[in-house]
Amino acid sequence: MSANDDGAARLAEHALRLVENGQVLGLGTGRAATAFVRALATRVHAGLQVAGVSTSEATAQLAQQLGIRLVTLAEHPTLDLAVDGADEVDPRGDLIKGYGGALLREKIVATAARRFVVLVGREKLVPVLGSRGRLPVEVLPFGAALCRDRLARLGLRPVMRTRGESPETTDNGNWILDCGLAPIADPPGLDLAIRNIPGVVATGLFLGMAPTVLVEDGGRVEVRSGREGRAS
Repeated sequence: MSANDDGAARLAEHALRLVENGQVLGLGTGRAATAFVRALATRVHAGLQVAGVSTSEATAQLAQQLGIRLVTLAEHPTLDLAVDGADEVDPRGDLIKGYGGALLREKIVATAARRFVVLVGREKLVPVLGSRGRLPVEVLPFGAALCRDRLARLGLRPVMRTRGESPETTDNGNWILDCGLAPIADPPGLDLAIRNIPGVVATGLFLGMAPTVLVEDGGRVEVRSGREGRAS
């Protein structure tokens, strides 16, 4: 097991302490979220009663294979807890997500949860959002050319995410433009400007969500708390 896998496993075990019997959980996408789903399955096999709402088809397949019961947001529009990773976390707890391509469903599930828990290694902590130079934006294929043009006018450097020679398609049937950028001086302003472009479905900016951030660093897990609960 690599050091990254060890860190993800430690984060997952720490996050499990927040899970209670009978809860409905949001299950994220990516390495940290996968480690959590695997750890959760061990608890389920030992008798824990929970259900999950998945943020991606990949996570849904994994959860089903491991015996975790899945439900839908139509059945449970308010979730008790959502657990996911992030690509950047700033000192306010604002995030950039979407490197794994599930940003829209991740944002829906995180918004539906009373408590949002984010699992990251210390390398994901940044002083200012945009420090890693990449912001995913999910767009409708029909509007992709317009979106690319308008994103460039905002000073971004949009590049189509591809799989082979074709655009990579999200679970929602959309495409992703990965926008090159400098550290963001005004994340809310940039988020609004991007979302105002017709054809944009979602940005990778997760702002004002007050997550509980679990940070793994050298074998230890630090808890950076947001609000303990959020209005449903």
